[in-house]
Amino acid sequence: MLDAMDWQDNNIPVLAVAGNSGSGKTTLIEKVLRKLIGRGLRVVVIKHDVHGLNVDHPGKDSARIFEAGADVFLQGPDESFLRNHDCQSTSLSATILRLAPMYDLVIVEGFKQSPLHKVWLLNDEEEPPVERRNIVGVLDRNSDRAAWLLDYIDEWLPREWRQTPVLGAILIGGKSTRMGQAKHLIEVNGRTWLEHSIEQLKSVVDEVVIVGAGDIPAHISAVRLPDVPGLSGPLSGMLAAMRWAPHASWLMSACDLPQLSTDALRWLLNQRAPGVWGVLPRLGNEGAEPLLAYYDWRARGLFEAIVTKGECAPHLIAQHEKITSPSPPTELASAWLNINSPEELTSVIINY
Repeated sequence: MLDAMDWQDNNIPVLAVAGNSGSGKTTLIEKVLRKLIGRGLRVVVIKHDVHGLNVDHPGKDSARIFEAGADVFLQGPDESFLRNHDCQSTSLSATILRLAPMYDLVIVEGFKQSPLHKVWLLNDEEEPPVERRNIVGVLDRNSDRAAWLLDYIDEWLPREWRQTPVLGAILIGGKSTRMGQAKHLIEVNGRTWLEHSIEQLKSVVDEVVIVGAGDIPAHISAVRLPDVPGLSGPLSGMLAAMRWAPHASWLMSACDLPQLSTDALRWLLNQRAPGVWGVLPRLGNEGAEPLLAYYDWRARGLFEAIVTKGECAPHLIAQHEKITSPSPPTELASAWLNINSPEELTSVIINY
């Protein structure tokens, strides 16, 4: 049995399509999938078949290997498939948790006894179920099921997407060679850049953490996280934060943005939408900005893939189809101005 808290507590949008045999579950899901995927959403369907699976042809090499007792992973140019024996140890809850980081939406076909929120499909002359707990809609054959379900998802999915908690991470610890001192400790009117960044982030996120090595003022109380060992640059701090809270989304900020503003952070959060795994703004003709950006929790997998390839540049994530790079309004652009030298510092006016 699926523990409802597993998927609810981990901010995973899951919707079941349930009903008795012959009610049209697969037909409805197929119609809706074409629309959802056409909108750029990644969707996975978990299907329960009480009659067992027929996924390979007897006599094929892969079938012979499976019958000999081994699990089989098949990979072709445009698809892959895992066939394994130990299905009893893979609960619906565990399957959802394993698949969710790769998808925008999980649809479950069947599992009508589960506590998942579900759409119930009726057969001809069938009465609606007496127990309607967690049933969000009952659709008979005479209704436009696909239109109803698409309308429901259009209203429900953005709301689910925004329920994910957002945390803030301030990345410190660079050598600051050109500046000649730790940039997060530079003071303006008695307040450090670090304190300013904490104040701005706290106004829009649930918690602020400081990532990286370096001294901080004794009166600052915040969670401290070390960089990921063996990695260099800001990506080591970004991954440290994402691994620490793997089901939270993040506002990541470098420590050398003295004009960071609440308005800029709110603008970033307003770019959240189903299917968007990261918002890396683009200012003018410059490249995407990864160090004052929003990252959905699914973006962690994209960063892990970059590291696996031996790369350490966070801007590489901007090449992925799930990342957007809008241009912020002109009046907010100063929030992305990073200061790297004393000369640059004297050329800007900072008012706290």
